Amino acid sequence: MNCETRDIPKMRERLTELVYRYAFQYSENPGFKLAHGGTSPFYFNCKKVTLDPEGQYLIGNLIFEALSDLELDGVGGLTLGADALANAAAYTSWLRGGPVQSFIVRKSRKDHGVIASIEGKVKAGNRVVVLDDVVTTGASTIQAISACRRAGFEILGALALVDRQELDGRQNIEKEVPFLKALVTCEEVMRIHRQTAL
Repeated sequence: MNCETRDIPKMRERLTELVYRYAFQYSENPGFKLAHGGTSPFYFNCKKVTLDPEGQYLIGNLIFEALSDLELDGVGGLTLGADALANAAAYTSWLRGGPVQSFIVRKSRKDHGVIASIEGKVKAGNRVVVLDDVVTTGASTIQAISACRRAGFEILGALALVDRQELDGRQNIEKEVPFLKALVTCEEVMRIHRQTAL
């Protein structure tokens, strides 16, 4: 894709294609075991998209556009899922003339050197959006939200690369923050899957 092109609907369509091709798997039987212990006929592992150059270009621009109406200081979330998203968004924000810091929320506090749960230049009082690669129950997003609250951040909302649209993930997150935006939904990926399976 041309680096000067910022046709947002086309970028979302292309990102959805990449998620379908490289991050999505479907199997009715036996299904996939998920982190919360349940099973599902579909599975998303987004690393092949979030760590890909084109994927990062699309993700960075789409996050920047999705959050462009906010006065924002930082984006980040629970490592490892949110790291590539936050870095892509921060890099794009610099190129687009509206720098936003990226940050990492550790799964457990570092116990040596400077004890910290969150890494980056963000500080108490900063306005942030919490990122995640995949939302199922919302547990990892909510863990990151809780860490950001303890750090004194003002949490404006959350954004996911993929919303699986099941197990009340969106509802659980929206009990904690004003909104959850998603770049790609499971419904959009399943639409491609059904068309491809014909």
